[in-house]
Amino acid sequence: MQQPIADHVALTFANLAELEDLARAKLERATFDYIAGGADDEVSLRRNREAYGKWALRPRVLVDVSKRDTSTTVLGTNVSMPILVAPTSFHGLVHPQGEIATATGTAAAGTLMVVSTIGTTSLEEIAATGPAPRWFQLYVYRDRKVTEDLVRRAAKAGYRAICLTVDTPLLGRREKDERNRFTLPAGFGIANLKRAGLEGMPKVEDGSAFAKYVTDFLDPSLTWNEVDWLKRLSPLPVVLKGIMTAEDAKLAADHEVDGIIVSNHGGRQLDSTLGSLDALPEVVAAVKGRLEVYIDGGIRRGTDVLKALALGAKAVLVGRPILWGLTLGGSDGVRAVLDRLRTELGLAMGLTGRPTLKEIDASLIQRAG
Repeated sequence: MQQPIADHVALTFANLAELEDLARAKLERATFDYIAGGADDEVSLRRNREAYGKWALRPRVLVDVSKRDTSTTVLGTNVSMPILVAPTSFHGLVHPQGEIATATGTAAAGTLMVVSTIGTTSLEEIAATGPAPRWFQLYVYRDRKVTEDLVRRAAKAGYRAICLTVDTPLLGRREKDERNRFTLPAGFGIANLKRAGLEGMPKVEDGSAFAKYVTDFLDPSLTWNEVDWLKRLSPLPVVLKGIMTAEDAKLAADHEVDGIIVSNHGGRQLDSTLGSLDALPEVVAAVKGRLEVYIDGGIRRGTDVLKALALGAKAVLVGRPILWGLTLGGSDGVRAVLDRLRTELGLAMGLTGRPTLKEIDASLIQRAG
């Protein structure tokens, strides 16, 4: 059954893959490329999707699946599904209400949004949309006072965790953005950095203005010492986003962070990495249950979510499809994307004989071929 994106938009979709082409037709090329593109040859970007095809499901039959329950918790917070909204930047480029619409749609779906530092709406304005659970994604600026201010503001505004991105000491080379000379249009800025005077893109004659912004202002010297510093600074739980190896996963556990997100930044940072799902099993094995493990990158189907859970993820995060839904239907589009994934996950749980999330384990899955 096709699912309507929004009551006021004459548009239906059967699956999330269709949304990307629909959004491509609506958005300016530079904006679409900024969201959809990856680094260099986009090998990591492709591997994120390809990784899910390497695993086959092992269904059990004659199980009572008349009722299925997709609800769970992340860091103790109740959510309606193990599907969260990943931090992505500049929502105002695809919809007039920007991050406000994303937050509204996410709350309506009963799940959690991770709000990006690099947004077109301030973290306080997003928090004011209602009491739904949110985490705040953090980049560390060269001026540590700027970073400290962001952390304190997030805690004051009711965010429930700080999600530190650790895979961006330098910005990956995004050639599409260089060709398009990507920058923010007049009237747009990084709202969270306005009080620090860092909301605007630098002027460049060639290449990506955003790449220059990262080079000029973000701190490339981060080490595990800064993780300890953040834990001392933050009254909130700390999650590290961008872990791809067992070695770093073990270090994260040793530094007593609360969670990690297995992620290659949607294929936008280092090219030629594994797909994030390929890296998940070694990360899960390395932490030995000492913290919660999540994953993003390439999730387009409920069966993708099921595979990630079977390999040990507590929840998944979805990025680009949320922005396509936002483009096409605002808050209703965001909710429709999340509802579609939840519906597909519930069906997959039923057809594999796992009516609850606690029954999903490694016996559900095997390598294909």
